[in-house]
Amino acid sequence: MIDLSNKKILLVICGGISAYKSLEIIRGLKKSNAQVKTILTKSAKEFVTPLSISSLSQEKVYDDIFSVENESEMDHISLSRWADLILVAPITANTISKLSSGSSDDLASTVILASDKEIYLAPAMNVRMWEHPSTKENINKLKNFGYKIIGPEIGDMACGEFGKGKMTEPNEIIKIIEIYFNNKKKNKKFKALVTAGPTREYIDPVRFITNKSSGKQGYEIAKSFKDNGFETTLISGQSNLDPISGLNFIKVDTAQEMFDETIKNLPADVAVFTAAVADYKITNYENKKIKKENLNLSLEKNIDILANISKHNSLRPKLTIGFAAETNNLVKNSLKK
Repeated sequence: MIDLSNKKILLVICGGISAYKSLEIIRGLKKSNAQVKTILTKSAKEFVTPLSISSLSQEKVYDDIFSVENESEMDHISLSRWADLILVAPITANTISKLSSGSSDDLASTVILASDKEIYLAPAMNVRMWEHPSTKENINKLKNFGYKIIGPEIGDMACGEFGKGKMTEPNEIIKIIEIYFNNKKKNKKFKALVTAGPTREYIDPVRFITNKSSGKQGYEIAKSFKDNGFETTLISGQSNLDPISGLNFIKVDTAQEMFDETIKNLPADVAVFTAAVADYKITNYENKKIKKENLNLSLEKNIDILANISKHNSLRPKLTIGFAAETNNLVKNSLKK
C-alpha cells in the first residue's frame, strides 16, 4: 500500500450494478490516507445511497449542480479545482457518450469537462454495449482527449452473460491510482525540456521561410512529462495549439531564439527535440518589405540546436532525444544523423 496523504481524489459514480463497488474503492483510498469526495449521478442513486457514501468518505456527497449550501460552491468548477485526480467508476456507455461529445447536462459531466487534472475512467456495461461500434469510437475519442481507461475485464455479467465489460476490481483500480501518485512523487526531482513546432526565418517584416509542423507531437510529450511529475519546460515555435497549463511554456519565433531559450533552461535530466527547426536563414534581412520584382534570396546554414546541445559537455542532458523528418531511406538517414 502506498501512502496517499494530502492527495485529493474526486470519485464520480455513475448508474449501473457495479456502482456498489464504489464503496470498496472509497474504503481502500481512505485506508491509503487519501481525501475522497464523491459525485453521484441521478441514476447512481438507484444503486447506492448518499448516506452510505458519506459514511465511508466522511465528506458531503454531491449529486446536483444546484444543490449547494453556500455561494462559493455555486462555481461548479470548484470541485475540479479541488481534486488532484478524478476517477469515474463505474462509467456507463451513456456517460462515455456524453464526454466524447462534450455534453455537460449534469454535475458529473460538467465537473469532468471543466477539469485539467488527470482523469481515469473505469467502464462497466454489458458485453454487447462494450463491443458496439459507437462505444468503441467514443472510447478512442476519450483516449485521444487524454483520458486514461481502466479495463473493462472479461467475466460473468450481472445479466447472466459472459464477456468483456466487467468493471476492474476495486483493489486493482486503487493500485493504478497509487502507482500514478507514486510516479509523480519520484519524478518531481527530475527536469525535462521539450522543443516543438516550426521556427521561422524572416525575409522581411511580412515574409518568412519555415518548416511544416503543427507541434502536436512535442506538446503531447511535454504534457506526458508534466503529468508524470517532471518539472517540464516546453519551448514552442508558432503553433495553433493552446499552451499547456502546469509547465514552463516559452513561445519563440526563430531558430536562434529557440537555441537561446534552450540554453537558458538547461541543464535538464532529459531533453526531447521535436521542433522542426529551419535549416537555413536569410543572409541579409530587409527591415522593409521587398518588392516582388526584386526578390532574390541568399541563404546561410542555420544553427543546429540538437547538434550543439549534444556536443556540450556540461549542458547535455543525461537523456537526449532528437527527431528527424525524412521522406525516404528513413533508417539509413536517421542513423547518419
